[in-house]
Amino acid sequence: MAPSQAEYRVYQYFVKARVDLPYDAQSYITLSTFDPVAFLAYHGGRDSIRVELLNSWMCKGHTGGKDLCPSPYEIQTGNGVGSNL
Repeated sequence: MAPSQAEYRVYQYFVKARVDLPYDAQSYITLSTFDPVAFLAYHGGRDSIRVELLNSWMCKGHTGGKDLCPSPYEIQTGNGVGSNL
C-alpha cells in the first residue's frame, strides 16, 4: 500500500469592508485555507465584510509552518512577480 499524502485547498478572496472607512485600505485580495463559509464567519460575518471568491487550488503536503503553495493560474516572470492569466 502506498503511503498517503496530505493535501489542502487554498482560496483567494477579494475582501471589502461593509462599513465605509475613511482610508483606502478598505478592500484587499488575500489567500486563506479557510473555505468561504469559515472565512466569512471568522472575520466577523456578513455585517462586517463582503467576500468574493476569486480562485481556489489544491496543494500537496502539510501546511504546518510553510507558506501556501503558489497559484497554478499565475504566470511566473523572471523577476519573481506573477501575474494572473
